Amino acid sequence: MDEKHYELRILPLFEEKLQEIVDYIAYRLRNPIAAEAFLDAVKESIHERMKAPEAFVPYRSKKGREHIYYAIPVKNYFVFCVVIGNVMEVRTLVYARRDLPRIV
Repeated sequence: MDEKHYELRILPLFEEKLQEIVDYIAYRLRNPIAAEAFLDAVKESIHERMKAPEAFVPYRSKKGREHIYYAIPVKNYFVFCVVIGNVMEVRTLVYARRDLPRIV
C-alpha cells in the first residue's frame, strides 16, 4: 500500500501565536527551559501528525468551514490544522481552556 506524503504549510497567524506563548513563558514567567520544551513539543506533535493527519477525529466546529479542522493537543493548547490535498496546513494555536467553539 502506498503511503501518502504530506507537505507542511504554516500560516503566519500560527507563527505569531506560538511566538507570543513562547515569549510569555520565557520572559513573563521567566522560564526559558519550559518555553523551549513547549516549542519542541509543538514541533514534534505537528511532525508526528503529518504521518497521517486525516486519521484522527475531526474537530466539530459550529462554524461553516470549507475544510475540516483537526485539533492536535499539546500540553495545555490545541494546534488546529486542515488538510488540503497533500498539504497539512497549520492554522492557529489556542489555549485549551478558552471558549473553543467561539474561537475555532
